[in-house]
Amino acid sequence: MIGGLFVYNHKGEVLISRVYRDDIGRNAVDAFRVNVIHARQQVRSPVTNIAHTSFFHIKRSNIWICAAAKKNVNAALVFQFLYKMVEVMGNYFGKINEDNIKNNFVLIYELLDEIMDYGYPQNTDTGILKTYITQQGIKSQTKEETTKITNQVTGQIAWRREGIKYRRNELFLDVIESVNLLMSPQGQVLSAHVSGRVQMKSFLSGMPECKFGINDKIVVDSKRAAAARPATSPLTTASSTSA
Repeated sequence: MIGGLFVYNHKGEVLISRVYRDDIGRNAVDAFRVNVIHARQQVRSPVTNIAHTSFFHIKRSNIWICAAAKKNVNAALVFQFLYKMVEVMGNYFGKINEDNIKNNFVLIYELLDEIMDYGYPQNTDTGILKTYITQQGIKSQTKEETTKITNQVTGQIAWRREGIKYRRNELFLDVIESVNLLMSPQGQVLSAHVSGRVQMKSFLSGMPECKFGINDKIVVDSKRAAAARPATSPLTTASSTSA
């Protein structure tokens, strides 16, 4: 998704810079400044491709807000996030201008860490953000308040509507594993690793609490069976053969 977010003033100076992915280098800041902000011809498109990097920008008064991405991302989703980002900042400190951004840069970085994770948009609801991000920073909460905030932030209720009912309560789990092995022509193992993932499909009514555990029951049972199997004595085998 989004590799980095940059906020410029009308001179092209960087006010806010937040890089979420390693594929976006610091030279991307200069690339947008030179090719868009300082471009002699008028920039008509909000999307600009520079050196295999896509730049999505919106403008508020004399402020440029830009998102950079190397991947083939959903442009509508990126712009929706940028507009929500402007809305959140406006709800916190009012008008979007250079002075307000400089005076609240610590708060903006806190917001950027919460509304986006590794380039993927997260929670952009101002009402929820204000419950644990204030002008002074993160405030201490009691255990009950912390639990309430955690439920709101993680979307424990918001993402699932009330009144969901199924005729049968069913839950399907698939464990998918792949083994990757690299060997030399002489048969020497150069590298080997196993990667896996767990996929779940739920048909559960209401909001039940589910707990899952992974153990090595098959391995333990096979070891127990091998230990319980009686060992064959070489002398007994030899005597029975001679007879």
